[in-house]
Amino acid sequence: MNLTILGCYAATPRTFTNPTSQVLEIRNRLFLIDCGEGTQVQLRKNKIRFSKINHIFISHLHGDHFYGLVGLVSTFMLLNRTTDLHIYGPKGIKEVITLQLRLSNSWTNYGLFFHELESDKSEIVFEDEKVVVKTIPLKHRIYTNGYLFQEKIGDRKLNLDAVQNYEIDKCYYQKIKNGKDIALEDGRVIENDKLTFDPIPTKSYAFCSDTVYDESIIPLIKEVDVLYHESTFLQSEEVLAGKTMHCTAKEAATIALKANVKQLVLGHYSTRYESIQLFKEEAETIFSEVLLADDGKTFEF
Repeated sequence: MNLTILGCYAATPRTFTNPTSQVLEIRNRLFLIDCGEGTQVQLRKNKIRFSKINHIFISHLHGDHFYGLVGLVSTFMLLNRTTDLHIYGPKGIKEVITLQLRLSNSWTNYGLFFHELESDKSEIVFEDEKVVVKTIPLKHRIYTNGYLFQEKIGDRKLNLDAVQNYEIDKCYYQKIKNGKDIALEDGRVIENDKLTFDPIPTKSYAFCSDTVYDESIIPLIKEVDVLYHESTFLQSEEVLAGKTMHCTAKEAATIALKANVKQLVLGHYSTRYESIQLFKEEAETIFSEVLLADDGKTFEF
């Protein structure tokens, strides 16, 4: 599981920082999460192929999280894209994007599908044979969701020595990998755990931005491998965080601790601070496993 940070700063873009956007690669799937201004340039800088992006997840309709979307949709058309593109986001995202496409006479020559969200309960929004994606309802100034990406449990691994020892025909291998016991010709039944090893452990990633401190999300993200959580402010601006419905680094770390996550990645920093290292130092007073997102940074989990 790889995470590439395209942008992770709050509010307005700067020449050296970008608003929120990131790419998650999980089980050979590539998901774009949020699409602030500059996302296209950042994709190119990080050598991420546009053609591999088939699913885009938008958390909410504040500009620093989706103003780069219509440009990316249009560029896909200029690149002669033919593959369908699926966009998941709050109700209204279809209206705002299609209005811009209509007024600029820039209709796509590929399938463009919007999956609009309005539930305040967690729900599955994407699922295939390897990955499932669920919403994480967040509390912000407008309707907002985070997203939970979970690998599905794969096939069990064949113990070839054991399988060959029992002289089991290859035609039964997939059945064994599916967890089934095998009956031999002499009537013996060989239990599956004698023929296989456990599957590769699954991984999970939770993206939470933007939100006020909210413990109601803890059951949804409990024990995830990696939690990306906004930390717009330091604790010295706790009052401002509450007014703007954002979090401090200390609050993000508290959520990570109470949810018993393995790794916390901080992001969505206010640009008022001299160094993002201050966020890490504050969070580590609560939770030890803290990483700092930064533009162009890639994490391998």
